[in-house]
Amino acid sequence: MQDILEALGRGFKSLLTPKMLVLTLWPMLLALLFWGGLAWFFWDQWAADLTAVAIQNGIEDRLLQWGFVWLAHWLVVALLISLLLPAVYASSLVFTAVFAMPVMLKFVVARDYADLEMKHGGTLLGSVWNSLIVIVVYLLLWIITLPFWLVPFGAIVIPVLLSAYLNKRLFSYDALMDHASREEFRQIQERSRGGLFGLGAILGFAHYIPILNFFTPIYIGLAYIHFCLGQLQRLRAEKR
Repeated sequence: MQDILEALGRGFKSLLTPKMLVLTLWPMLLALLFWGGLAWFFWDQWAADLTAVAIQNGIEDRLLQWGFVWLAHWLVVALLISLLLPAVYASSLVFTAVFAMPVMLKFVVARDYADLEMKHGGTLLGSVWNSLIVIVVYLLLWIITLPFWLVPFGAIVIPVLLSAYLNKRLFSYDALMDHASREEFRQIQERSRGGLFGLGAILGFAHYIPILNFFTPIYIGLAYIHFCLGQLQRLRAEKR
């Protein structure tokens, strides 16, 4: 837990620098513009498709029989929003990982880890491939687990757990790919599995807080950089 708190504190300290604050809003803004543009053009089609699914499963007929005509319409809107939210969230993190992470990594390393040897265990292609796999799995899990949101506290616990998985898988690779060897990356993933997931859960919860969520993509990246490079420093110190 101490490692997580240290990474959160050092990540926040890095976030408050002018360079990182300028970088902060872009990932979420790009994600909102991207999905907002798609929704502008395809909302009616998406709504029609979901309505067709509801009709095929008899959901709309039951609501109409019970007199909840208004609910049939808003159910489709709620489903669309529940599908768009993880897409926006995941996209903002992908934009961060692909475009902002190299800038953040260079910034943090120059300030706090200048003496850390680079062993280049990862590649840019590996980062892109990892991002694609993680996003597909995350979105599939989001869709599969939607019914469990109706369970008490499900709407709080499930998104946070999914965000923890997404953050851990997406950012730990990018944070270590320049400095860790493949063997060191494997060892850190094994020995710090709980810490990586716990850090992702805490940061995932923060992402659902209004206004604060505009800052979290960059903050998540910074916290994972500090956590992962800190673990790498300890691992190498133990081998001396």
